[in-house]
Amino acid sequence: MVTYSDSGVDIDLEEVTVSKLAEKLKPTLKYQDIITESGHFAALVKMGDRGIAMSTDGVGSKILIAKMMEKYDTVGIDCIAMVVNDILCVGAEPIALVDYLAVENPDPEVAEQIAEGLAKGAEISNIAIIGGETASLPEIVRDFDLAGTGIGFVDIDKIITGENISEGDVLIGLGSSGIHSNGLSLARKALLENNKFNVNDTLPNDSTTTIGEELLKPTEIYVKPIVKLLKENLNIKGLAHITGGGFTNLKRLKKGIGFDVDNLPEPQEIFKLIYNQDVTLEEMYKVFNMGVGFVVIAPEEESEEIIDILNKDCEACKIGKVTSNPDKVIVTTFENTKIEY
Repeated sequence: MVTYSDSGVDIDLEEVTVSKLAEKLKPTLKYQDIITESGHFAALVKMGDRGIAMSTDGVGSKILIAKMMEKYDTVGIDCIAMVVNDILCVGAEPIALVDYLAVENPDPEVAEQIAEGLAKGAEISNIAIIGGETASLPEIVRDFDLAGTGIGFVDIDKIITGENISEGDVLIGLGSSGIHSNGLSLARKALLENNKFNVNDTLPNDSTTTIGEELLKPTEIYVKPIVKLLKENLNIKGLAHITGGGFTNLKRLKKGIGFDVDNLPEPQEIFKLIYNQDVTLEEMYKVFNMGVGFVVIAPEEESEEIIDILNKDCEACKIGKVTSNPDKVIVTTFENTKIEY
């Protein structure tokens, strides 16, 4: 069996590492009026009657796929998406971002392509890239690394933390564009190690798309549909960005409740291809978004109206419900088996 840890990413060790950092940094929260801590998708600082949401993230090992393809004009979209999608999760509208590009050696042509992606991601998100930093770190970085830090605003009385989520609420899933920017280490190990496949090989059921093109497909940006939804007078109780960790990300919203994810859409073929390379379903749904990149949680009676609004800009459908099963996520897979996390 091929696992995420086999590919060099140990999620459990990452959690311990993050907890060690958070333990030392938590005392700094007392220096300002903090509304939500960093355990949520984005943190909020109170500024008068508004909250400033902040989030930081990067492209990750998707950069290695870009190198294999010699195509760098989409990874900037991923960088923007990973940041702004998190900012949305507290009900905030993203407004600006600064980027950080660390390079082994400066390459103007590659930098220009990266900038094209950043500009496109900013256009889709309706944000301004107001600055950044480029650092040459030849003994620290191989090739390059790209990350961004974004901010957004939300009125204090419109902040969404997940605290009002209750049993019976509906999970509404927004379709992903594919693998997004998480789990690429596992995908590379499963598909490309030992020359099983090449990035230029076409997908088994799509002769028009190569594996490399599918893996490099930009992360979906959910700003337009979610910001539009938030302007409606509806009871949105929770928002979750489904990234690394799959549907276990739902646990970040509120402790003491559970989630039954039992009506997922059919995942894209890339996920089935990875699964067929000796990766378990449990690992697949723990690592990847499996076709759903964002989740809206709302009362049952408002769910159809919400879906109608979302479907004007993306694909949305009911994927499950909130349960009283404390801190448990139960996922029904595309093979109709159930997995508990």
